[in-house]
Amino acid sequence: MDFLFKNSRAKRPILFMFDVLSFLALNIIYYASTVYFDTSPEYIYSVYLWNTLILFVSMFALRYFLDVYSNVWRYTSSKAYFNLIVADMGGAAISVILSRAFNLYEGVWHFAVIAAFSALFAIFSRLCYRLLYKRRQIIASNETGPVINVAIVGAGQLGVLLATDLVNNRKSIYKPIFFIDNDQAKVGARVYGLPVYYENASVLEQIKRDGISEIFIAISNMDGDEATRLYDFYSLTGCKIKIYDLPVREAKQSGAAKPTIREFQIEDLLFRDPLTINDKDEFKYYNNKTILVTGGGSIGSELCRQIAQCQPKRLVIFDIYENNAYDIQQELSYNHPELDLCVEIGSVRDRVRLDCIFANYRPDVVFHAAAHKHVPLMEQSGCEAVKNNILGTYNAADMAEKYGVDKFILISTDKAVNPTNIMGASKRMCEMVIQCRTDSKTSFAAVRFGNVLGSNGSVIPLFKRQIAHGGPVTITDKRIIRYFMTIPEASQLVMEAGAMAKKGELFVLDMGKPVRIYDLAKNMIRLSGFEPDVDIKIEEVGLRPGEKLYEELLMKNETLDKTENNMIFIERDAPLTREDVQSRLDILISAVEESKDSLGSAKVKAAIAKVVPTFREPNEINKTADQSSEMQAVK
Repeated sequence: MDFLFKNSRAKRPILFMFDVLSFLALNIIYYASTVYFDTSPEYIYSVYLWNTLILFVSMFALRYFLDVYSNVWRYTSSKAYFNLIVADMGGAAISVILSRAFNLYEGVWHFAVIAAFSALFAIFSRLCYRLLYKRRQIIASNETGPVINVAIVGAGQLGVLLATDLVNNRKSIYKPIFFIDNDQAKVGARVYGLPVYYENASVLEQIKRDGISEIFIAISNMDGDEATRLYDFYSLTGCKIKIYDLPVREAKQSGAAKPTIREFQIEDLLFRDPLTINDKDEFKYYNNKTILVTGGGSIGSELCRQIAQCQPKRLVIFDIYENNAYDIQQELSYNHPELDLCVEIGSVRDRVRLDCIFANYRPDVVFHAAAHKHVPLMEQSGCEAVKNNILGTYNAADMAEKYGVDKFILISTDKAVNPTNIMGASKRMCEMVIQCRTDSKTSFAAVRFGNVLGSNGSVIPLFKRQIAHGGPVTITDKRIIRYFMTIPEASQLVMEAGAMAKKGELFVLDMGKPVRIYDLAKNMIRLSGFEPDVDIKIEEVGLRPGEKLYEELLMKNETLDKTENNMIFIERDAPLTREDVQSRLDILISAVEESKDSLGSAKVKAAIAKVVPTFREPNEINKTADQSSEMQAVK
């Protein structure tokens, strides 16, 4: 018996031989009974062997064409049993026709009876096999050690798939005990042999009574609000909570990736639906093009990953930080050996080096992600923000025009809207540099979005480090809110915007509701298995220089146009002229020159406030923050 279960190659021939023997035994019994009751056995014998051969060939040929013997019967569905019945009944019908054609017809009963009993025996044998296999699994699991009792939230198709997987996988340490569902049609019934309970307070007691250790969420298309509700509700049980779904990166591809059990992640609690790309054909725009990405940080690296899948003619990475450039080079070389990948080290501040890069590679598309982005650091080193962010963007844009680049896409930020710090104001000035070039043969555009989860220097890695050290988790202010998105979402938005870009657009993602950083900290502590302010403290440390309580995605005087993707919009504010932008750049260049012997940023900040009219001091914004629509959205 162990041989039958362990040797996968032997299973199908054994089942086939069992079916053949059953078929022959049924025919012998049928013939013997016919001879016993019939007065003319010689006639029956003369046609019986031919009819038996016709029926055998017809039935087993149909079983072959309907893949009856290709099924793994311990996992199979009702469709496989249906195919077996169709094959045998179809074989009987074909046999009747052929028997008549060859003048061998003795009546329909022979074919119908043999086919029906053959199907019955075949189904019975497979059901016995499944029962024996499950019993063997139970014995094996008892020998290997105790199993973990689990409850499955969601008695739909995904939940049943999970239960099937857990029951039939002999290596699984999990034992599903019951389902939990809000569908009244399922509550009180049994799904896959497991009871279904209603999701209310009493089910929490049921979880304790049945010794449930882990709870698996198996709900398709679950958004952030629902994930948060479920996580908060089932956290009351003290059980470990996990999700059964497609891996994030695989879920965005069209392949048949298998759902997996995974830990809850902070991305699951984003309070909004993830970005969906409407038309994958737009990514064909990047096929067979030379694409230059400046900056190899979190966004730049993910852009390179996405671009590599589009089969470009060549991908060029240009970065001043060689460690980032090396890491993404090694990753892409391993995952995409066919990719023509070039990595160049240099700064966007260096016009001579940029000219050399553009002259040699002649890119068709440029994604400009190189920038200083840390708000407090740029408050102290404002000259560097101007030189790297603003003048670097100006240099790259000039080279794009000089060498006939088709499209130039700037990576911007929500901090550019009514900025209260040098970094945000520098990015707003970058947008002006891009938007003034509407007369260019190159299509310039900018993409503006909020904070990116898990990016270098973001709050998520900081919180993880603090939790790993036992706390405290530090936040600047319990009231502070931010918009969030994932790195793959941000990169796909940028690429889609690049495909759509025409002249001077500023693309914005509808990021839904902003997230309170205090709530984010509490959720991260819970996800790590601790209780906020009990196991790990949360402390306020005060707002950092240049920081405001909320960010905005739109300026109040801007209007929005829709795009084909209902989560992406185009802002249209009146662009400045090239001359006006140049005069503002001259003011900034003078301020940088005057500040070259000092560490402070006072002169640069004054110049920034002069050239970016929407610049405000953070205190001016923060004192009325509670009345803003952004702050009201999270109350």
